Amino acid sequence: MSAIRLLVLGAVKQHGRAHGYQVRNDLEYWGAHEWSNAKPGSIYHALKQMAKQGLLHAYEIAPSTAGGPPRVEYELTEQGGEEFLALLREALTTYDQKMDVLSAGIGFIVDLPRAEVVELLRRRVEALDEWRASVTEYYTPEGGPEQLGHIGEIMHYWIATADAGKAWTLGLIERIEGGAYVFAGEGEPFVGVLAEGQENPYATGDETDGTDGED
Repeated sequence: MSAIRLLVLGAVKQHGRAHGYQVRNDLEYWGAHEWSNAKPGSIYHALKQMAKQGLLHAYEIAPSTAGGPPRVEYELTEQGGEEFLALLREALTTYDQKMDVLSAGIGFIVDLPRAEVVELLRRRVEALDEWRASVTEYYTPEGGPEQLGHIGEIMHYWIATADAGKAWTLGLIERIEGGAYVFAGEGEPFVGVLAEGQENPYATGDETDGTDGED
C-alpha cells in the first residue's frame, strides 16, 4: 500500500474539513516529506483522485486570495472514513510494510481504541515471528552470514530487521498497555496539526506554488 493515501486521509480527518495547503502544511510539519512520498504534487494529486473515488467530498468555497480558481476544501465521506481505518489497520499489522507506511500508521494509532491497537500490534509480532522462522529454514543465524558466502549477508540483514522490528513493537505494546497516550473513546487525544495562521518551521515553500488553485 502507499503511505500517501493514509497520510492524506488522516490529515483531512484531523481537521474535519481541510484545503490542500492545510494538508500539505500538516504533513510537512510532521516531516512526512522527508520519510515518505508526501511531496506537494503527490498530496494535491491524491486529494483529487480520492475525491473522484468517493473517499473525499470536495467543496468549492471562496476564490483564492491569489486570484486563481476557488479554493477547495475536502472532507471524508463515509467510504473515506472506512478506507482510512482499513489502511491504518493494515499499516499496523503487516510485518513487511515499508518504513513510510508503518510511520504513517504510528502517526494515527490514537484514532483506534487502545485494546484494538494492542491486538493489531500483537498480530504484527506474530507475523514477524512467522517470517523469521521461514528465513531460518535456509539460514542459521548462529552460524553467521559466512555460511552462505556474501549472499548470507542478505539473510543476516533480514533476521536483524525482524528482531529489531519485534523488539520495537513489543516495547510499544508495553507502553500502550502501561497507559501511554490517549486513544479513541478515552477523551481528547493529542492532535499534531498547526493552528490557523501558525507558522510552520518545516515548510518547504509558500502557498502560491502553482499547484492549480487547490491551495
